[in-house]
Amino acid sequence: MFETLEPRPNDAIIEIMQKCKADTREHKIDLGVGVYKDDTGETVILKSVKMAEEMWCREETTKTYVGTTGNQNYCDDMLSLILGADHPVITEGRVGASQTAGGSGALRLGAELLKVVAPDATVWASTPTWANHIPLISSAGLKMGSYPYYNRETLGVDFEEMLDYLDQNAKRGDIVLLHGCCHNPTGADLSSAQWDRLAPFMLERGLFPYVDLAYFGLGRGKAEDSYGLLKLIEILPEVLLAGSCSKNFALYRERTGFIAAITQTSEKADIAKSQFGAIQRKIISMPPDHGAAIVTRILRDESLRKVWEGELDDMRGRMRDLRLLLSEAFNVQGGEAMSRAVKDQNGMFSTLPLSPQQAERLRSEHAVYMMNSGRMNIAGANADNIPRLAEAILAVL
Repeated sequence: MFETLEPRPNDAIIEIMQKCKADTREHKIDLGVGVYKDDTGETVILKSVKMAEEMWCREETTKTYVGTTGNQNYCDDMLSLILGADHPVITEGRVGASQTAGGSGALRLGAELLKVVAPDATVWASTPTWANHIPLISSAGLKMGSYPYYNRETLGVDFEEMLDYLDQNAKRGDIVLLHGCCHNPTGADLSSAQWDRLAPFMLERGLFPYVDLAYFGLGRGKAEDSYGLLKLIEILPEVLLAGSCSKNFALYRERTGFIAAITQTSEKADIAKSQFGAIQRKIISMPPDHGAAIVTRILRDESLRKVWEGELDDMRGRMRDLRLLLSEAFNVQGGEAMSRAVKDQNGMFSTLPLSPQQAERLRSEHAVYMMNSGRMNIAGANADNIPRLAEAILAVL
């Protein structure tokens, strides 16, 4: 049966991880895998999570299934956190949501729903976008297209080109996949003014927004990171939102995500929720509960929530400080564009104007590990090695 199987190439990120792990040079810098790291290079468990787990261990009374749409308290709490508990779509019951197996599960569940309601639509993703966006969504049977987004010369968003391309190529009923904040892999986000233009643009052209909010709270702040999503909900009648707690709660291996359909009526929200449950039943049956239970425990306990918010602020602040340090180190002849870019960008990632050959030189000559695309995870650096990092990057340009 299995004799026809052919080996598959390693995932690019996993391959970089393995090469870095095998490197015995003590001064190596790992900017590859997309997880938050502290100054020691460790991805630690948040104190708020540990405290919540200890409480939940004493309180949990059963390990029975939670249902095909998962922990609804978790979905409610995350939506209230992101949108505000008094947002009309919440108070009017116009959100149908399901817990999912991580942000990836959310994206796939959303894609499956879109395949049901708009089988002939094209899903347009930014160039570049997260490496798994296209495989996840296209595997549901949806057609994919790409719109211009990141300019590797200016290291910023080509917003006018993006609008012009969508205007010329996207048809009514098509879906536009948008990064809510902390664009992966570039870190280049739309400004508030650009979100203000994008929302009515999409309404006028009959385009549907699918928002991936995987890094909520790690960009400029919770209010700033939800601005684009809230603007879309304000202007457009329907929005699909995929979210994750992998980064902002550091619950990577607990696979804690959610998918939410913002609809025009509460009746449609109930139908969307039932569809999520039916689809998820066919894929994984039911999502895992531990991570969702921990998030709910944190958000519903005033003292735990305060600890978590402080930790979130610390993670965001550390990455912002590292960006400023790297910007200062880049601010020499030949590095001015990178200096401006890394300071203005948000979240973990930036994409630098490096070729695959230059990225390989960084690895072989300087023990600096980042993707061949030039994507780096700023959280993998620290204040002590930032000067050497900047020197290495400038040396291979």
